[in-house]
Amino acid sequence: MRRKNSELRSREYLFPEEVKALLEAAKQSPRHSNRNYTLILVGYQHGLRVREAHNLRWSQIDFSSKKIHVNRIKRGQPSIHPLISVEITALYQLKLEMGETATGRVFLSERNQPLSIRSMQYIVEKAGKKAGLSFPTHFHMLRHSCGFYLANKGIDTRAIQDYLGHTNIMHTVGYTKLVSSRFDNFFEEKSVTAFPN
Repeated sequence: MRRKNSELRSREYLFPEEVKALLEAAKQSPRHSNRNYTLILVGYQHGLRVREAHNLRWSQIDFSSKKIHVNRIKRGQPSIHPLISVEITALYQLKLEMGETATGRVFLSERNQPLSIRSMQYIVEKAGKKAGLSFPTHFHMLRHSCGFYLANKGIDTRAIQDYLGHTNIMHTVGYTKLVSSRFDNFFEEKSVTAFPN
């Protein structure tokens, strides 16, 4: 039987520094380093589910307007997201590497077939190990990490809901519950003995 997530790791999201470590590890891949790096970067930046990354096509990316059309699964709402400069560079480089095959899916295998979901999961898992993270990583953690980051940045809950394509805002509220700044004024710095014995 498959072990529960709670038995494998203490949380289902990554802190920003851990995402950076994951990206750096992907850059060190002996083969397909830019593809692996771009997969993790785009997955994180846009809170993609693994199937959404699997389905991503070049026709959804507009380099001139620096936008990406995000199609959601699970009856999620589609949206148009801005692309940041590091994504544009990585995607453009990937397109150059692919040459004439850069007409369909964005992430391909060595045989120019759509990269399988299992392979995408493996890329994230392997990058997590290489980054030295103390728990196993999986692709969906990128989506959770995106939501966690946006909530901690103070982005409006409705905006996060639209960004992640949630049809039910209760799925978005889970991220705002993790915002540590809600508790910043509970104790003063000098109040070391807030809970006396």
